[in-house]
Amino acid sequence: MPAQPAAEAKVFLHIGEPKTGTTFIQQVMWGNRAELAAQGVVLPGHHPQDHFRASQDLRGIEKLPTDPAGSWSGEWEILASQAQQPGKTAVISHELFSAADAAQAGHAVRSLRPAEVHIVLTVRDIATLLPAEWQETVKHRNTRSWEDWLGDVIDRESVDADRRQWWFWRVHDTVAILRLWAEHVPPKRIHVITTAPRGSASGLLWERFAAVLGIDPGSADLSRARPNVSLGMAETEFLRRLNEALPGRDDIPDWFYMWNVKETVAHRALAGPGGGARLVLPAGRDAWAKEQSETLIAGLRTSGYDIVGDLDDLRPPHVTEPPVSPSDQSAGQMLDAAVQAAAALVVNQYQRQNRAARPPEPGGRGLSGRIEAAIARSPRLKRAVRDFSSRYPAVRRLRVLAWRAMERIRARGR
Repeated sequence: MPAQPAAEAKVFLHIGEPKTGTTFIQQVMWGNRAELAAQGVVLPGHHPQDHFRASQDLRGIEKLPTDPAGSWSGEWEILASQAQQPGKTAVISHELFSAADAAQAGHAVRSLRPAEVHIVLTVRDIATLLPAEWQETVKHRNTRSWEDWLGDVIDRESVDADRRQWWFWRVHDTVAILRLWAEHVPPKRIHVITTAPRGSASGLLWERFAAVLGIDPGSADLSRARPNVSLGMAETEFLRRLNEALPGRDDIPDWFYMWNVKETVAHRALAGPGGGARLVLPAGRDAWAKEQSETLIAGLRTSGYDIVGDLDDLRPPHVTEPPVSPSDQSAGQMLDAAVQAAAALVVNQYQRQNRAARPPEPGGRGLSGRIEAAIARSPRLKRAVRDFSSRYPAVRRLRVLAWRAMERIRARGR
């Protein structure tokens, strides 16, 4: 009896948008990698950072030579090769893919073929998106006040004929982003997931994402995803003022800021449930937000895309809280944030100096684990492998083959 041909690979490329629950989805998937694999869903690469690196490579973002993480040239090609596993469904997920231009989107889809390529986009109502995005810009060195930043995004950038030249609209002009990818993927394979409104069940977004993948959402343990909590207004204002006091990028490069300020100060020290007032869109912007929402809903309704969730979720929620400005926070509140930040930096410095005494074991036991652990313990070796991979296609191919071999070893060891 002749052998049956292998089933075609499927690749779901989750392209964003930022601040639409992407971190939560990614953490659920990586925290439940074995459970997803049992249902035929694989995550190429070894770590979520591989998907970030691939998004940077695809978009041609230059890497500073001082960055100890090494070059990410060639990372997209490697991840795309790993994703094409016959009979499997692969997921590549990072919100910065939403910033791709037309040529980059076309290259991404072509490099994933002959797999059946799907595009997934998560989207959120504009009224709650804007405060979340301003806070995120502060965690990326922004020094602009909430009011100034908002005025630029709405009054200057949103009316520009080419508004995707501005960062906010580059990653949040939903209809334009989807139209760009629809040049390469049929509409029925473009899935638009609306994020659940405030107060909904915490697992609803994951249920919608799992439905797109065709898997049982209950097979994943959602507690393995850390809460992606926001900063309070006093904490955000402290961080913005810290950004004002820091020297420029020539003295403090972005990679150093990300490691020490965003991750250590913002995420570890200052993030928390908070009990203060929420940052909301000023009442004078309500009419604009409603107009934007109706335009988006109308565009999606007639698009032919697979809409997962309720388009009504994209309408601005009713706000009852009085508007509060971050700049109105008291000096005492910001002093508390400053003390927490200073303590976190001291702890972080101590842990870095003593990390050599506690070497990581990312792969656990076994041959593949020992290989990964050896590379992880040697930053020079890790950087050398990535640098050679960026320069020589043969090295890139060897990395793909090595990854597949280690995946087979892991599978036999389960």
